[in-house]
Amino acid sequence: MNLPLVPPLEPQLARPAKVLPLGPNVVYEPKWDGFRVIAFVDGEEVFLQSRGSRPLHRYFPEIVLPVGRYVLDGEIVILGADGNPSFGTLQARLHPAESRIERLSRETPAVLVAFDLLALDDEVLLDRPFAERRALLATLDLAPTPSTNDPETATAWLSAIEGVIAKELDAPYRPGKRLGMHKIKLVRSLDCVVVGYRPGTEQGTVGSLILGLYDEAGVLRVMGHSSGFAAKQKREFLTVVAPYESGDRGSGAASRWGDGKDLEWVSLRPELVVEVTFDHASGGRIRHGAKLLRFRDDRAPTGCLLAAFEPEQVS
Repeated sequence: MNLPLVPPLEPQLARPAKVLPLGPNVVYEPKWDGFRVIAFVDGEEVFLQSRGSRPLHRYFPEIVLPVGRYVLDGEIVILGADGNPSFGTLQARLHPAESRIERLSRETPAVLVAFDLLALDDEVLLDRPFAERRALLATLDLAPTPSTNDPETATAWLSAIEGVIAKELDAPYRPGKRLGMHKIKLVRSLDCVVVGYRPGTEQGTVGSLILGLYDEAGVLRVMGHSSGFAAKQKREFLTVVAPYESGDRGSGAASRWGDGKDLEWVSLRPELVVEVTFDHASGGRIRHGAKLLRFRDDRAPTGCLLAAFEPEQVS
C-alpha cells in the first residue's frame, strides 16, 4: 500500500464523562456497539485493523469500501432485526473456518460505520480540526455516522442506545490519547438474583457474582456478572455466599453460564438478591460487568423479573 499512514495505528480514545458536554464547539455522535477499526484503502486494496492492531478483513469479506487512497476511523457493526447493533452476532464472526466465515458473511452481513478521516491521498489529516476532517469524510462515497449539535437529540440517543460520543470541533486526532472526545453512557440500576459465583485467583475469595432474572415462565435466566471487587470484599463475599452453595459446581470445562470461557463456577440456591448498576445490555444480557451496589435482604428473589429490563434489550 502507498499511503501516508500505515498500520499499526492506534485509534484516538474518548474520556468517560457523566453528563453531555455543552457548547457551540461540541457535536454528538451515537456510540456504536461493535469492533473499532482503522481502515486503510489504496485503490481496491483494503486493510482493516482492529483497535488491538490485528487484521480483521478476513472475517468480514463482505465489507467493500469506495475505491480511493485514504485512511478512516470507524466501527464494524452487525444490525439485528430491530435495527440495533448485535454484539453477540458480531462476536460469532471471529471464527477461523473459511467456510463458516463465507456463510456468515451472507447470513449476518456487517457494515463499516465511518466517523473520522485520518488521511486522504498523500495528506495526513491528524493535525487538522475535527470539523475539517468530518467535512472531508462526507466527500467519500460512504455513509458516515449520524452527527448533531443539538443536546436534546443527543439526550434522546442516550436513552435508546449504548451511549453518545461528544467531539470537540477544533480538536486534532491524537492516536492512543484520550483528548478531544468524551463518551457518555446511561447508567441503569437493577435488582438481580445471585445464581452463582466464580472463585477469585486467590484462595478463599470471590472473583465475580453470576446474576440472573426470572422470565415470564418463572425460569431463572443468567443476565451477566458483577466483578471488580476490592481485595477485602473478595474475602468478605465468600462468607456471604458460601451458606447458599447448592453443591453444583464445575472446573476445567466450558462454563454452564454460557459465556464460552473455561472458568470454574459454583452454583448457589437462588435466595440472595443484589442491586447493581450497568451501562449497556444486548442479546438479553448485561454486556459489560455490572457494578455491585449492595446486597438486598429486603427483596424477594422471585420479584427480580426480566421485565425490569427495557424491552428492546431482551432477545
